[in-house]
Amino acid sequence: MEDNPLRTRRGFLGMGVGLLGAAGLAACGDTGPSTPRVQAEVPQELIDAAAELRGSSMGMLSQKLYSEAANAALDSSIKNFADVTGTKIGNSLVQADAGDAVAKIHAEVEGGVARDLAFMTDSRFVAQFQALGDLEDVTDVVQALTAKYGEPTAESKNYCVFDGKWFAIPYHFIGIGSFLRKDWMQDKGISPRDVYTWEELRDLCLAISDPGKRRFGWGMTVNRSGDANGMIEAVINAYGGAIASNDGRKVTFDSPETVQAVTFLGDIYTNPRFKPMLPPGVAAWTDSSNNENWLAGILGYTRNQFSVYADAKTKKNPVYANTHVFADCTGPATDNSLLLGQSQCFVIFRGAKNSALAKLLAQYLVTAPALLGVAKEAPGLALPAWDKVWDADPFFTSGDPAFPVMRKITQQKLPLATKNGLNFPQKASAGQQAAVGAYVLTDMMQQVIQGTPAAQAVQAAHAKMVQIFTQQGLPQ
Repeated sequence: MEDNPLRTRRGFLGMGVGLLGAAGLAACGDTGPSTPRVQAEVPQELIDAAAELRGSSMGMLSQKLYSEAANAALDSSIKNFADVTGTKIGNSLVQADAGDAVAKIHAEVEGGVARDLAFMTDSRFVAQFQALGDLEDVTDVVQALTAKYGEPTAESKNYCVFDGKWFAIPYHFIGIGSFLRKDWMQDKGISPRDVYTWEELRDLCLAISDPGKRRFGWGMTVNRSGDANGMIEAVINAYGGAIASNDGRKVTFDSPETVQAVTFLGDIYTNPRFKPMLPPGVAAWTDSSNNENWLAGILGYTRNQFSVYADAKTKKNPVYANTHVFADCTGPATDNSLLLGQSQCFVIFRGAKNSALAKLLAQYLVTAPALLGVAKEAPGLALPAWDKVWDADPFFTSGDPAFPVMRKITQQKLPLATKNGLNFPQKASAGQQAAVGAYVLTDMMQQVIQGTPAAQAVQAAHAKMVQIFTQQGLPQ
Protein backbone atom coordinates (compact mmCIF):
# COMPACT_ATOMS: atom_id res chain seq x y z
CA MET A 1 0.00 0.00 0.00
CA GLU A 2 2.95 2.32 0.43
CA ASP A 3 3.90 2.21 -3.26
CA ASN A 4 2.45 4.73 -5.69
CA PRO A 5 -0.33 5.58 -6.11
CA LEU A 6 -0.86 5.08 -2.38
CA ARG A 7 1.43 6.60 0.20
CA THR A 8 1.36 7.19 3.94
CA ARG A 9 0.96 10.87 4.70
CA ARG A 10 0.77 11.55 8.39
CA GLY A 11 1.21 8.26 10.22
CA PHE A 12 -1.01 8.19 13.25
CA LEU A 13 -2.92 11.41 13.87
CA GLY A 14 -3.40 11.88 17.56
CA MET A 15 -3.51 9.79 20.67
CA GLY A 16 -6.12 10.57 23.24
CA VAL A 17 -5.42 13.60 25.38
CA GLY A 18 -8.90 13.82 26.75
CA LEU A 19 -11.85 16.02 25.91
CA LEU A 20 -9.93 19.12 27.04
CA GLY A 21 -6.89 18.40 24.87
CA ALA A 22 -4.66 20.96 23.22
CA ALA A 23 -6.65 23.86 21.80
CA GLY A 24 -4.28 24.62 18.94
CA LEU A 25 -3.46 22.20 16.12
CA ALA A 26 -0.90 22.84 13.41
CA ALA A 27 -1.22 21.84 9.76
CA CYS A 28 1.17 22.55 6.93
CA GLY A 29 -0.09 24.30 3.84
CA ASP A 30 1.61 24.21 0.47
CA THR A 31 3.38 27.54 1.01
CA GLY A 32 4.81 29.31 4.03
CA PRO A 33 5.10 28.13 7.63
CA SER A 34 2.58 26.11 9.56
CA THR A 35 -0.38 28.06 10.83
CA PRO A 36 -2.38 27.21 13.97
CA ARG A 37 -5.87 25.88 13.52
CA VAL A 38 -8.68 25.98 16.02
CA GLN A 39 -10.09 22.62 16.99
CA ALA A 40 -13.39 21.91 15.32
CA GLU A 41 -16.04 20.87 17.80
CA VAL A 42 -16.92 17.19 17.90
CA PRO A 43 -20.63 16.55 18.63
CA GLN A 44 -21.08 15.21 22.15
CA GLU A 45 -23.13 12.25 20.96
CA LEU A 46 -20.17 11.05 18.87
CA ILE A 47 -17.79 11.48 21.80
CA ASP A 48 -20.16 9.44 23.97
CA ALA A 49 -20.51 6.75 21.31
CA ALA A 50 -16.72 6.50 21.01
CA ALA A 51 -16.16 6.09 24.75
CA GLU A 52 -15.93 2.31 24.54
CA LEU A 53 -13.44 2.62 21.66
CA ARG A 54 -10.89 4.70 23.60
CA GLY A 55 -7.38 3.37 22.99
CA SER A 56 -8.32 1.68 19.71
CA SER A 57 -6.93 2.56 16.28
CA MET A 58 -7.95 2.58 12.62
CA GLY A 59 -6.56 3.41 9.19
CA MET A 60 -8.00 5.87 6.70
CA LEU A 61 -7.33 6.49 3.01
CA SER A 62 -7.90 9.98 1.55
CA GLN A 63 -8.22 10.84 -2.11
CA LYS A 64 -5.57 13.50 -2.67
CA LEU A 65 -7.00 16.99 -3.17
CA TYR A 66 -5.21 19.44 -5.43
CA SER A 67 -4.84 21.89 -2.54
CA GLU A 68 -2.16 20.78 -0.07
CA ALA A 69 -3.62 23.20 2.45
CA ALA A 70 -6.99 21.41 2.15
CA ASN A 71 -5.26 18.07 2.74
CA ALA A 72 -3.65 19.56 5.84
CA ALA A 73 -7.00 20.92 7.04
CA LEU A 74 -8.50 17.44 6.78
CA ASP A 75 -5.60 16.06 8.82
CA SER A 76 -6.33 18.69 11.45
CA SER A 77 -9.96 17.61 11.74
CA ILE A 78 -8.99 13.95 11.95
CA LYS A 79 -6.41 14.70 14.65
CA ASN A 80 -9.00 16.65 16.59
CA PHE A 81 -11.40 13.70 16.52
CA ALA A 82 -8.64 11.33 17.57
CA ASP A 83 -7.60 13.61 20.43
CA VAL A 84 -11.04 14.04 21.95
CA THR A 85 -11.98 10.37 21.55
CA GLY A 86 -8.65 8.98 22.78
CA THR A 87 -8.03 6.97 19.61
CA LYS A 88 -5.34 6.64 16.95
CA ILE A 89 -6.18 7.31 13.29
CA GLY A 90 -3.63 6.77 10.53
CA ASN A 91 -4.34 8.73 7.34
CA SER A 92 -2.79 8.05 3.94
CA LEU A 93 -3.17 9.57 0.48
CA VAL A 94 -4.34 7.84 -2.67
CA GLN A 95 -3.63 9.16 -6.16
CA ALA A 96 -6.88 8.05 -7.72
CA ASP A 97 -5.93 9.02 -11.27
CA ALA A 98 -3.00 6.60 -11.35
CA GLY A 99 -5.38 4.09 -12.92
CA ASP A 100 -4.67 1.08 -10.70
CA ALA A 101 -6.08 2.33 -7.40
CA VAL A 102 -9.07 -0.04 -7.49
CA ALA A 103 -6.90 -3.09 -8.18
CA LYS A 104 -4.43 -2.19 -5.42
CA ILE A 105 -7.11 -1.55 -2.82
CA HIS A 106 -9.06 -4.68 -3.81
CA ALA A 107 -5.92 -6.74 -3.32
CA GLU A 108 -5.54 -5.28 0.16
CA VAL A 109 -9.16 -6.05 1.01
CA GLU A 110 -8.61 -9.64 -0.14
CA GLY A 111 -5.45 -9.79 1.95
CA GLY A 112 -7.15 -8.36 5.03
CA VAL A 113 -4.85 -5.35 5.22
CA ALA A 114 -7.00 -2.56 3.75
CA ARG A 115 -7.66 0.68 5.62
CA ASP A 116 -10.92 0.75 7.57
CA LEU A 117 -12.28 3.93 5.96
CA ALA A 118 -11.65 5.78 2.69
CA PHE A 119 -13.11 8.70 0.84
CA MET A 120 -13.30 8.64 -2.93
CA THR A 121 -15.33 10.14 -5.75
CA ASP A 122 -18.71 8.39 -5.85
CA SER A 123 -19.26 8.41 -9.63
CA ARG A 124 -15.81 7.01 -10.37
CA PHE A 125 -15.19 4.24 -7.87
CA VAL A 126 -18.08 3.09 -5.69
CA ALA A 127 -19.76 0.83 -8.24
CA GLN A 128 -16.46 -0.93 -8.94
CA PHE A 129 -15.74 -1.63 -5.28
CA GLN A 130 -19.34 -2.68 -4.66
CA ALA A 131 -19.27 -5.11 -7.60
CA LEU A 132 -16.08 -6.63 -6.20
CA GLY A 133 -17.78 -7.16 -2.84
CA ASP A 134 -15.32 -4.86 -1.09
CA LEU A 135 -17.75 -2.58 0.75
CA GLU A 136 -19.80 -2.77 3.94
CA ASP A 137 -23.44 -1.71 4.05
CA VAL A 138 -23.58 1.75 5.67
CA THR A 139 -27.31 2.38 5.42
CA ASP A 140 -27.52 2.86 9.18
CA VAL A 141 -25.04 5.75 9.05
CA VAL A 142 -26.78 7.47 6.15
CA GLN A 143 -30.14 7.16 7.89
CA ALA A 144 -28.71 8.71 11.06
CA LEU A 145 -27.15 11.57 9.09
CA THR A 146 -30.36 12.16 7.14
CA ALA A 147 -32.33 12.44 10.37
CA LYS A 148 -29.93 15.09 11.62
CA TYR A 149 -28.78 16.95 8.49
CA GLY A 150 -31.54 16.46 5.94
CA GLU A 151 -31.13 15.03 2.45
CA PRO A 152 -27.75 14.33 0.85
CA THR A 153 -26.79 15.67 -2.58
CA ALA A 154 -29.00 14.37 -5.36
CA GLU A 155 -26.33 12.65 -7.46
CA SER A 156 -25.00 10.62 -4.52
CA LYS A 157 -28.35 8.83 -4.30
CA ASN A 158 -27.56 7.36 -7.71
CA TYR A 159 -23.93 6.39 -7.19
CA CYS A 160 -23.94 5.22 -3.57
CA VAL A 161 -27.11 3.07 -3.45
CA PHE A 162 -27.37 -0.51 -4.69
CA ASP A 163 -30.49 -2.64 -4.30
CA GLY A 164 -31.90 -0.09 -1.88
CA LYS A 165 -28.86 -0.12 0.41
CA TRP A 166 -26.22 2.58 0.88
CA PHE A 167 -22.65 1.39 0.38
CA ALA A 168 -21.10 4.84 0.67
CA ILE A 169 -21.68 7.87 2.90
CA PRO A 170 -21.83 11.28 1.15
CA TYR A 171 -18.96 13.43 2.47
CA HIS A 172 -18.61 16.65 0.50
CA PHE A 173 -19.78 17.95 -2.85
CA ILE A 174 -17.17 18.66 -5.53
CA GLY A 175 -17.88 21.68 -7.65
CA ILE A 176 -17.15 21.09 -11.34
CA GLY A 177 -17.33 23.93 -13.80
CA SER A 178 -16.08 25.57 -16.94
CA PHE A 179 -13.91 28.65 -16.68
CA LEU A 180 -13.30 31.45 -19.19
CA ARG A 181 -11.05 34.49 -19.03
CA LYS A 182 -13.58 37.31 -19.09
CA ASP A 183 -10.88 39.97 -19.51
CA TRP A 184 -9.69 38.31 -22.73
CA MET A 185 -13.28 38.24 -23.91
CA GLN A 186 -13.73 41.92 -23.10
CA ASP A 187 -10.58 42.72 -25.10
CA LYS A 188 -12.33 41.20 -28.11
CA GLY A 189 -15.67 42.85 -27.38
CA ILE A 190 -17.28 39.56 -26.38
CA SER A 191 -19.78 39.52 -23.50
CA PRO A 192 -19.75 36.48 -21.17
CA ARG A 193 -22.76 34.16 -21.30
CA ASP A 194 -23.98 31.43 -19.01
CA VAL A 195 -24.75 28.97 -21.80
CA TYR A 196 -22.73 27.93 -24.85
CA THR A 197 -22.88 25.06 -27.28
CA TRP A 198 -19.62 23.14 -27.63
CA GLU A 199 -19.22 24.58 -31.12
CA GLU A 200 -19.75 28.12 -29.83
CA LEU A 201 -17.20 27.57 -27.10
CA ARG A 202 -14.65 26.23 -29.58
CA ASP A 203 -15.07 29.30 -31.80
CA LEU A 204 -14.90 31.65 -28.80
CA CYS A 205 -11.65 30.03 -27.67
CA LEU A 206 -10.17 30.63 -31.10
CA ALA A 207 -11.35 34.24 -31.12
CA ILE A 208 -9.67 35.11 -27.80
CA SER A 209 -6.39 33.36 -28.63
CA ASP A 210 -3.21 35.31 -29.35
CA PRO A 211 -0.08 33.13 -29.31
CA GLY A 212 2.12 36.24 -29.56
CA LYS A 213 0.78 37.32 -26.15
CA ARG A 214 0.88 33.74 -24.80
CA ARG A 215 -2.89 33.54 -24.85
CA PHE A 216 -4.15 30.09 -25.79
CA GLY A 217 -7.91 29.70 -25.76
CA TRP A 218 -8.43 25.93 -25.52
CA GLY A 219 -6.97 24.66 -22.25
CA MET A 220 -7.91 20.98 -22.41
CA THR A 221 -5.96 17.88 -23.35
CA VAL A 222 -7.14 14.48 -24.56
CA ASN A 223 -4.06 12.79 -23.12
CA ARG A 224 -4.57 10.22 -20.35
CA SER A 225 -5.97 12.13 -17.37
CA GLY A 226 -9.13 12.44 -15.34
CA ASP A 227 -9.86 15.90 -16.75
CA ALA A 228 -9.63 14.61 -20.32
CA ASN A 229 -11.90 11.68 -19.49
CA GLY A 230 -14.49 14.04 -18.05
CA MET A 231 -14.39 16.44 -20.98
CA ILE A 232 -14.57 13.72 -23.64
CA GLU A 233 -17.50 11.99 -21.96
CA ALA A 234 -19.30 15.33 -21.44
CA VAL A 235 -19.05 16.17 -25.14
CA ILE A 236 -20.24 12.70 -26.17
CA ASN A 237 -23.21 12.88 -23.78
CA ALA A 238 -24.19 16.33 -25.07
CA TYR A 239 -24.21 14.94 -28.60
CA GLY A 240 -26.48 12.08 -27.50
CA GLY A 241 -23.95 9.30 -27.07
CA ALA A 242 -23.07 7.30 -23.97
CA ILE A 243 -20.80 4.48 -22.90
CA ALA A 244 -23.75 2.42 -21.71
CA SER A 245 -27.51 2.15 -21.67
CA ASN A 246 -29.44 3.95 -18.94
CA ASP A 247 -29.42 0.84 -16.74
CA GLY A 248 -25.62 0.75 -16.93
CA ARG A 249 -25.51 -2.81 -18.18
CA LYS A 250 -25.14 -2.73 -21.97
CA VAL A 251 -22.38 -1.01 -23.94
CA THR A 252 -23.97 1.40 -26.42
CA PHE A 253 -20.91 3.47 -27.27
CA ASP A 254 -20.71 2.83 -31.01
CA SER A 255 -23.47 5.13 -32.27
CA PRO A 256 -23.78 7.90 -34.89
CA GLU A 257 -24.05 10.42 -32.04
CA THR A 258 -20.74 9.28 -30.51
CA VAL A 259 -19.01 9.37 -33.89
CA GLN A 260 -20.25 12.93 -34.46
CA ALA A 261 -18.93 14.03 -31.06
CA VAL A 262 -15.55 12.34 -31.56
CA THR A 263 -15.26 13.90 -35.01
CA PHE A 264 -15.91 17.33 -33.50
CA LEU A 265 -13.28 16.87 -30.78
CA GLY A 266 -10.72 15.36 -33.11
CA ASP A 267 -11.02 18.34 -35.44
CA ILE A 268 -9.96 20.70 -32.65
CA TYR A 269 -6.61 18.93 -32.30
CA THR A 270 -5.92 18.21 -36.00
CA ASN A 271 -7.38 21.09 -38.02
CA PRO A 272 -4.73 23.78 -38.69
CA ARG A 273 -7.45 26.40 -38.22
CA PHE A 274 -7.48 25.72 -34.48
CA LYS A 275 -3.72 25.45 -33.94
CA PRO A 276 -3.43 29.03 -32.58
CA MET A 277 -5.67 28.19 -29.62
CA LEU A 278 -3.77 25.05 -28.53
CA PRO A 279 -1.13 25.58 -25.81
CA PRO A 280 2.38 24.20 -26.42
CA GLY A 281 2.69 20.62 -25.21
CA VAL A 282 -1.06 20.13 -24.71
CA ALA A 283 -0.87 16.67 -26.30
CA ALA A 284 1.26 15.43 -23.38
CA TRP A 285 -0.55 17.13 -20.50
CA THR A 286 -1.33 15.22 -17.32
CA ASP A 287 -4.01 15.96 -14.73
CA SER A 288 -2.24 18.89 -13.14
CA SER A 289 -1.21 20.57 -16.40
CA ASN A 290 -4.37 22.52 -17.10
CA ASN A 291 -4.43 23.65 -13.46
CA GLU A 292 -0.88 24.91 -13.67
CA ASN A 293 -1.34 26.62 -17.03
CA TRP A 294 -4.63 28.23 -16.00
CA LEU A 295 -3.05 29.61 -12.85
CA ALA A 296 -0.09 30.82 -14.92
CA GLY A 297 -2.53 32.96 -16.89
CA ILE A 298 -1.97 31.53 -20.37
CA LEU A 299 -5.30 29.72 -20.90
CA GLY A 300 -8.59 31.23 -22.00
CA TYR A 301 -10.77 28.23 -21.14
CA THR A 302 -10.51 25.11 -19.06
CA ARG A 303 -12.92 22.60 -17.53
CA ASN A 304 -12.06 21.29 -14.10
CA GLN A 305 -13.08 20.60 -10.59
CA PHE A 306 -13.10 23.84 -8.64
CA SER A 307 -9.49 23.20 -7.63
CA VAL A 308 -8.20 25.83 -10.07
CA TYR A 309 -10.81 28.33 -8.89
CA ALA A 310 -10.00 27.59 -5.26
CA ASP A 311 -6.27 27.87 -5.74
CA ALA A 312 -6.58 31.19 -7.59
CA LYS A 313 -8.75 32.60 -4.80
CA THR A 314 -6.78 31.40 -1.79
CA LYS A 315 -3.44 32.48 -3.28
CA LYS A 316 -4.79 35.82 -4.50
CA ASN A 317 -3.91 35.01 -8.09
CA PRO A 318 -5.23 37.79 -10.40
CA VAL A 319 -6.73 35.07 -12.60
CA TYR A 320 -9.50 34.67 -9.98
CA ALA A 321 -10.94 38.15 -10.52
CA ASN A 322 -10.91 37.58 -14.28
CA THR A 323 -12.67 34.21 -14.21
CA HIS A 324 -16.13 33.70 -15.70
CA VAL A 325 -17.71 30.50 -14.36
CA PHE A 326 -20.37 28.67 -16.34
CA ALA A 327 -21.81 25.17 -16.53
CA ASP A 328 -20.96 22.58 -19.16
CA CYS A 329 -21.90 23.28 -22.76
CA THR A 330 -24.93 21.97 -24.58
CA GLY A 331 -24.90 19.87 -27.73
CA PRO A 332 -27.24 18.64 -30.46
CA ALA A 333 -29.02 16.32 -28.00
CA THR A 334 -29.36 18.77 -25.12
CA ASP A 335 -31.15 22.02 -24.37
CA ASN A 336 -29.55 22.32 -20.93
CA SER A 337 -26.23 21.42 -19.41
CA LEU A 338 -25.87 17.86 -18.13
CA LEU A 339 -23.53 18.99 -15.36
CA LEU A 340 -24.16 17.00 -12.18
CA GLY A 341 -21.07 17.65 -10.14
CA GLN A 342 -19.61 14.85 -8.05
CA SER A 343 -19.37 13.97 -4.42
CA GLN A 344 -16.62 12.55 -2.31
CA CYS A 345 -18.00 9.75 -0.19
CA PHE A 346 -16.82 7.54 2.63
CA VAL A 347 -16.65 3.79 2.20
CA ILE A 348 -15.89 1.15 4.82
CA PHE A 349 -14.05 -1.82 3.43
CA ARG A 350 -15.07 -5.41 3.99
CA GLY A 351 -13.22 -6.88 6.92
CA ALA A 352 -12.55 -3.49 8.52
CA LYS A 353 -11.01 -4.06 11.93
CA ASN A 354 -12.61 -0.99 13.47
CA SER A 355 -15.73 -0.23 11.48
CA ALA A 356 -17.42 1.22 14.57
CA LEU A 357 -14.79 3.96 14.88
CA ALA A 358 -14.78 4.48 11.11
CA LYS A 359 -18.53 5.14 11.13
CA LEU A 360 -18.20 7.69 13.93
CA LEU A 361 -15.32 9.48 12.20
CA ALA A 362 -17.34 9.72 8.98
CA GLN A 363 -20.26 11.24 10.86
CA TYR A 364 -17.93 13.85 12.34
CA LEU A 365 -16.16 14.81 9.12
CA VAL A 366 -19.41 15.70 7.33
CA THR A 367 -20.29 18.29 9.98
CA ALA A 368 -19.83 22.00 9.36
CA PRO A 369 -17.04 22.50 11.94
CA ALA A 370 -14.98 19.63 10.52
CA LEU A 371 -15.62 20.47 6.86
CA LEU A 372 -15.12 24.21 7.18
CA GLY A 373 -11.33 24.13 7.30
CA VAL A 374 -11.14 22.01 4.16
CA ALA A 375 -13.77 24.13 2.42
CA LYS A 376 -11.98 27.41 3.12
CA GLU A 377 -8.72 26.06 1.73
CA ALA A 378 -10.49 24.69 -1.35
CA PRO A 379 -13.42 27.07 -2.08
CA GLY A 380 -15.93 25.35 -4.34
CA LEU A 381 -13.98 22.10 -4.35
CA ALA A 382 -15.25 20.96 -0.95
CA LEU A 383 -18.84 21.97 -0.25
CA PRO A 384 -21.52 20.36 1.96
CA ALA A 385 -23.15 17.18 0.76
CA TRP A 386 -26.04 17.55 3.23
CA ASP A 387 -28.85 20.14 3.14
CA LYS A 388 -28.64 21.42 6.71
CA VAL A 389 -24.83 21.58 6.70
CA TRP A 390 -25.10 24.24 3.98
CA ASP A 391 -26.88 26.52 6.44
CA ALA A 392 -24.67 25.74 9.42
CA ASP A 393 -22.02 28.33 8.57
CA PRO A 394 -22.24 31.58 6.55
CA PHE A 395 -19.17 30.61 4.53
CA PHE A 396 -21.07 27.85 2.74
CA THR A 397 -23.90 30.15 1.65
CA SER A 398 -22.02 33.36 0.93
CA GLY A 399 -18.29 32.65 0.94
CA ASP A 400 -18.08 32.99 -2.85
CA PRO A 401 -20.44 34.04 -5.67
CA ALA A 402 -20.23 30.51 -7.12
CA PHE A 403 -21.52 28.75 -4.01
CA PRO A 404 -25.28 29.36 -4.49
CA VAL A 405 -25.00 27.93 -8.02
CA MET A 406 -23.20 24.88 -6.67
CA ARG A 407 -25.90 24.37 -4.05
CA LYS A 408 -28.60 24.37 -6.72
CA ILE A 409 -26.70 21.66 -8.57
CA THR A 410 -26.61 19.50 -5.42
CA GLN A 411 -30.38 19.79 -5.07
CA GLN A 412 -31.51 19.64 -8.71
CA LYS A 413 -34.09 17.09 -9.73
CA LEU A 414 -32.50 14.12 -11.46
CA PRO A 415 -32.16 12.52 -13.92
CA LEU A 416 -31.43 15.04 -16.67
CA ALA A 417 -32.65 13.84 -20.04
CA THR A 418 -31.37 14.17 -23.60
CA LYS A 419 -33.60 14.48 -26.66
CA ASN A 420 -32.82 10.91 -27.69
CA GLY A 421 -33.82 9.26 -24.41
CA LEU A 422 -30.62 9.14 -22.37
CA ASN A 423 -30.91 9.92 -18.66
CA PHE A 424 -28.07 11.32 -16.56
CA PRO A 425 -26.90 10.17 -14.18
CA GLN A 426 -27.31 6.70 -15.55
CA LYS A 427 -27.49 3.82 -13.11
CA ALA A 428 -24.13 3.37 -11.41
CA SER A 429 -22.15 0.85 -13.43
CA ALA A 430 -18.92 -0.93 -12.57
CA GLY A 431 -18.40 -1.44 -16.29
CA GLN A 432 -18.71 2.25 -17.13
CA GLN A 433 -16.45 3.31 -14.27
CA ALA A 434 -13.84 0.70 -15.16
CA ALA A 435 -13.90 1.68 -18.85
CA VAL A 436 -13.29 5.32 -17.98
CA GLY A 437 -10.61 4.35 -15.47
CA ALA A 438 -8.83 2.29 -18.14
CA TYR A 439 -8.56 5.44 -20.32
CA VAL A 440 -10.43 3.92 -23.23
CA LEU A 441 -11.81 7.38 -24.09
CA THR A 442 -8.46 9.17 -24.13
CA ASP A 443 -6.76 6.35 -26.03
CA MET A 444 -9.52 6.55 -28.63
CA MET A 445 -8.94 10.28 -29.07
CA GLN A 446 -5.21 9.71 -29.46
CA GLN A 447 -5.95 7.31 -32.31
CA VAL A 448 -8.11 9.96 -33.98
CA ILE A 449 -5.39 12.58 -33.64
CA GLN A 450 -2.94 10.16 -35.24
CA GLY A 451 -5.20 9.75 -38.26
CA THR A 452 -7.63 6.94 -37.48
CA PRO A 453 -11.13 7.79 -38.79
CA ALA A 454 -13.50 8.65 -35.95
CA ALA A 455 -15.94 5.85 -36.82
CA GLN A 456 -13.15 3.27 -36.74
CA ALA A 457 -11.74 4.59 -33.44
CA VAL A 458 -15.19 4.54 -31.85
CA GLN A 459 -15.76 0.97 -33.02
CA ALA A 460 -12.44 -0.14 -31.51
CA ALA A 461 -13.21 1.63 -28.23
CA HIS A 462 -16.62 -0.04 -28.14
CA ALA A 463 -14.96 -3.45 -28.47
CA LYS A 464 -12.61 -2.68 -25.56
CA MET A 465 -15.56 -1.57 -23.46
CA VAL A 466 -17.36 -4.84 -24.17
CA GLN A 467 -14.34 -6.73 -22.81
CA ILE A 468 -14.19 -4.54 -19.71
CA PHE A 469 -17.92 -4.83 -18.98
CA THR A 470 -17.66 -8.61 -19.29
CA GLN A 471 -14.70 -8.64 -16.88
CA GLN A 472 -16.82 -6.61 -14.47
CA GLY A 473 -19.56 -9.24 -14.46
CA LEU A 474 -21.69 -7.58 -17.14
CA PRO A 475 -21.48 -9.95 -20.14
CA GLN A 476 -22.59 -8.39 -23.42
